Order: sequence, then C-alpha cells, then structure tokens
Amino acid sequence: MLSTKLFQDFFKSQTSGGIVLIFCTLFSLILANSPFASSYHGIWEVDIFGHHLTHWINDGLMAIFFFLIGLELKREIFVGELSSIKKATLPIFAALGGMLIPAFIFFLTNNGTDTISGFGIPMATDIAFAVAIITMLGKRVPLSLKIFLTALAVIDDLGAIIVIALFYPNPELPLDFTQFGIAMAILLVLFALNKAKVKNTLFYIVGGIAVWWFMLHSGIHATIAGVLVAFTIPFDKDDAKSLSAKMEHALHLPVAFIILPLFALANTAITIDGGSLAHFSIPLASGIFLGLVIGKPIGITLFTFIAVKLGLCELPTAVNFKRVFGVGILGGIGFTMSIFVSMLAFTDPDYINEAKLMILVASLTAAVVGFFTLKVLLTDKQDYSN
Repeated sequence: MLSTKLFQDFFKSQTSGGIVLIFCTLFSLILANSPFASSYHGIWEVDIFGHHLTHWINDGLMAIFFFLIGLELKREIFVGELSSIKKATLPIFAALGGMLIPAFIFFLTNNGTDTISGFGIPMATDIAFAVAIITMLGKRVPLSLKIFLTALAVIDDLGAIIVIALFYPNPELPLDFTQFGIAMAILLVLFALNKAKVKNTLFYIVGGIAVWWFMLHSGIHATIAGVLVAFTIPFDKDDAKSLSAKMEHALHLPVAFIILPLFALANTAITIDGGSLAHFSIPLASGIFLGLVIGKPIGITLFTFIAVKLGLCELPTAVNFKRVFGVGILGGIGFTMSIFVSMLAFTDPDYINEAKLMILVASLTAAVVGFFTLKVLLTDKQDYSN
C-alpha cells in the first residue's frame, strides 16, 4: 500500500536523520566553544545578497522543511493515521495535551516577565530525534507504538505551525496585506491547477517560490508558505506516482541530511561562558525545561487517558498508558521546532541563546530518560493492559 511504503520511507529517513542531527549539534557546540569559535561564527554571518547565511537557512531552506511537513500531513489525512475520525482522535488528543500543558507550565513560570512570549517553545516535538531514540530500542518496540509516536509528532508539528502563524509574525516586518493578498492569490491559482488535474511540476515549483517570496515580505513568517503550498500539490491515494508522493519521496533525504543538519549547525553555535550565563533568566530556563521534560509526558498521557475513558477512542494493540507515558517523555525532545520558535519569540540575542541552550538540555534529558523508561516498559511484550 502507498501509505505503508511512505511510512516506512519516512520512518527510516527520520531515524538516520535524527542521528545526523545529534552529531551536527555536538560538532557545532564543540566548535563554538573552541579556539576556532570566531571563524566558525563567521561562516554563518557571511553575507549573501544582503542577508546572512543563517537567514537564508532559517527563512529559505526551512520553508522546504515545512513544505515536506505539509506533504506528510496531507498524506496522513488522506491515507494514513489521520484518514478517519477513529484513527485520528487518539493522536489528536495526545498532541493537544502535549502542547497545552507545556504552554501552561511556561505561562505559570514566566507570567509577568518579558519572556512570556516564549510560551510556544516547549509546545513542539522534534520528530527526527524522537524517532531516532525509539528506533535505538530495536525490535522490542511494537509497530503500533511507532505509528502512535509518528502521528502524534505530525499533529504536534501542525500545532506548532498554527502557533507560529497566529502568534509569531516576522519580527523584522510589519504586516503587509498587499503582499499577503498576492501570496493568497497565487495559492488560489495553484489550487485551481490542482482541481484542473494539472500535474506539471514546474508550475507548482515556480508558484511555490512566488508564494514564499510574497509571504516573506508580508510580515507573516515565510516558512508557513511551505505548508500552504504543500496542500496544493496533486495527491492520489491510489497512485504512488502522484506528484505529492513523488515530491515527498524526493525530499526526504535532502531535508534529513542537508537542510536540517545545516539548521542545526547554524543555530546551535552557542558559546557557553561566564558572560552568557550572567544573563541567565530563571523563569525562561525553568519554563522551557519543565515544559518539555515534565509538561510533555503529563499532557500527552493525561489527555490520552481522558479520551480513552470517555470512549472517544481506543488504545492500539500493544500500547498501554505506561507506554504512552514513555512516548510522552520522548515528546519532550523539542529541538528543531523549539529552536525555530525561540528565534521568533525573542529579539534579544541573550534570550535566544539561553532558550537554545535550555532546549538542548531539556531535549537531551528527555531523550535519555525516555530511552531508559521505554526500555524498562517494553521488556514484557505480553503486558498490554491499561
């Protein structure tokens, strides 16, 4: 089946991609705190057509990452784990809990401070890292648990995209309705081409770039254009050769092994010294750490429990609430999305660096604790009770 093959390809690319991200992050942190730090930082500040290299990565290449997320989400809605109310209810409730509870914890710890705008930081889950960690547990992990984690993370990504669109406009530009209107008009043209069954890739590439360009200058973050354009791409649930399926397949490897590693290298070049720690904000640090490490597993497990007990959905075979809690801990691996949101939430570079540092600490904690928790919980393969 198309959905099965795409899921396997997706899972494999996310697994190896997550491992690459880990090495890139460690490499970046080491160089940023080495005698070569100045030269390393200089690489990302190279000017290209009036913008730093980091800017092109974050606002340009990451739009392709969000485009892939849009394609994956579209596939899940049509033929995957979100293709029916029965399938979608459980991961939707789990993802809602995994977003709302961390945001609430951040609000409690940062209310009344100038860091309250970072509430969206602990709401995100990094699917590549989470999948990489759960894969390290080997064959003991039931397929149903992998699918639950993947569906949860995909919905979590959608939630993060909505939060970015609603609460984090481009900090460098005021909202320009003219530019936004042009972007929407081009999107309507692309939807019309889809309805007319036009499958020429060039039209969608040129149109997608145009949407990105006008969205970039509209004051709304340009990466949102990637998700919107993805939903204009022709998709046929019975045809593995549909344009959407071919694009998704073609982008998996470049995103996993080029775009996300570049993002990690450019955005984790954090210098850790006495000066950087002198600005340390306890509310910001505690909000991120507690939101990701504590809020994620509590929110995911609590909302899953409520949904099941209300009879709105059922736990899949080989999944119980203990294992949901273990997956919830892995949900605390924020990384890519969390770092992305932190750069939109703050303009103060000290707050941005502190947020990035705490995201790394929290994500590492969630990865280690989640790995060993699931290792224990998955020892008895016969215990599927709630």
